[in-house]
Amino acid sequence: MKAINPIRIGGRELLPLVEGGKGVSISTGVTAGHWAASGGVGTMSAVNADSFDDEGRIIEQVYDGRTRRERHEELVRYAVAGGIAQARRAYEIAGNCGRIHANILWEMAGAERVITGVLEGAKGLIHGLTCGAGMPYRLSDIAARFNVYYYPIVSSARAFNALWKRAYHKAANLLGGVVYEDPWLAGGHNGLSNSEDPEHPESPYPRVVALRAQMREFGLGDTPIIMAGGVWWLEEWEDWIDNPELGPIAFQFGTRPLLTQESPIGSAWKRKLLTLKEGDIFLNHFSPTGFYSSAVNNSFLRELRDRNERQVAYTTEHIGEHTAEYGVGPRKRPVYLTPADREHVRRWEEEGHTEALRTPDSTLVFVTPDKAREILADQVACMGCLSQCRFSNWSQQEPDFSNGKKADPRSFCIQKTLQTVAHGAESDEVMENNLMFSGHNGFRFGTDPFYSNGFIPTVRQLVERIMTGR
Repeated sequence: MKAINPIRIGGRELLPLVEGGKGVSISTGVTAGHWAASGGVGTMSAVNADSFDDEGRIIEQVYDGRTRRERHEELVRYAVAGGIAQARRAYEIAGNCGRIHANILWEMAGAERVITGVLEGAKGLIHGLTCGAGMPYRLSDIAARFNVYYYPIVSSARAFNALWKRAYHKAANLLGGVVYEDPWLAGGHNGLSNSEDPEHPESPYPRVVALRAQMREFGLGDTPIIMAGGVWWLEEWEDWIDNPELGPIAFQFGTRPLLTQESPIGSAWKRKLLTLKEGDIFLNHFSPTGFYSSAVNNSFLRELRDRNERQVAYTTEHIGEHTAEYGVGPRKRPVYLTPADREHVRRWEEEGHTEALRTPDSTLVFVTPDKAREILADQVACMGCLSQCRFSNWSQQEPDFSNGKKADPRSFCIQKTLQTVAHGAESDEVMENNLMFSGHNGFRFGTDPFYSNGFIPTVRQLVERIMTGR
């Protein structure tokens, strides 16, 4: 393997190894602190991070507000307190080693308010901001206000071009790097555009070459690009290292830090990682954010897939082939289906899927009574965790705090499932019935000899093995 030399990131010579930020409550101050202490960039998630009581116990995020707006304000307060607590833990562990970054999603609720509150309450403890899931034009303004570096997450040269021309050129000195997150390989939410086919992945190399060419046009030839998605062993990326076409390159590891001793995920989650097989990671479009995302194909995702397949279009009047009358809801208000779809509905009802829920696209999805009650309860309990949510129709924009559409029962409450899997992953049942994000290389835990006999390394052992190779 080629020698791995330090590069300049955030004003300091560091190993070109970056921990990928994973919310909710997965990339913590502990994991970030140990990664930074090993000489790289540790990343704590500021997405609904955990805070602690005086005894060091995690404070459960309970929402008492009667309205979504009231619960949204509670969520912002929890997020700020958690981000400050995690930054303090990271800094205490890392000392003066490495760098600590805070990761946020621009599409999370109150993103600017949250990260501003965290930076105010943790002054000097956070060295950089990474941000994706949207077009975070305001990221550079926030970085400039607190004099920290910023690292936008993009999936194309075109996205970076738009960000630079509209905003980032005003704070060029604080642009610490650009994260290229491959939309087919990375875990969690991915930046697939409407022109890209989720079923036909493109090679990352020409896309990163295009990004570097765009950056050089802006005088950013020495600004690092951080490759995120699909990185496992560095020797598999040797043609990227010291490559003049690419310039300075660092590598982000999002999935591998899950399986470390310091990782906060539960024992059932760690066991599951060791048993994944190729093909077990599913690129899906169910997220209430509207983005594609990559997760383990478990019962949770299979139910969503089945739910979406039990779907028929309807009209409110006799139109064309929509001639079969069907009663919806307790009052059995009539809508019209095609005769073929009415036959599908009859079969689904015989299987127990007797409840028809309307979608924003003038379709009906059919679920069991228990599932219908769960969906409606989750929609009512919405705490506005996203800037806008298709599942609950929440939007953080005044005056009505609605996205203007019907709530979509084909999606799910992402806050509920991520909090459950983050804090209940000691149970196989919890792991099977909740969202379990993973990069597409997650199956490699089960085939990599490094993890033989269930071996789980410390963060430092993982970093050392990455640096020395197999």
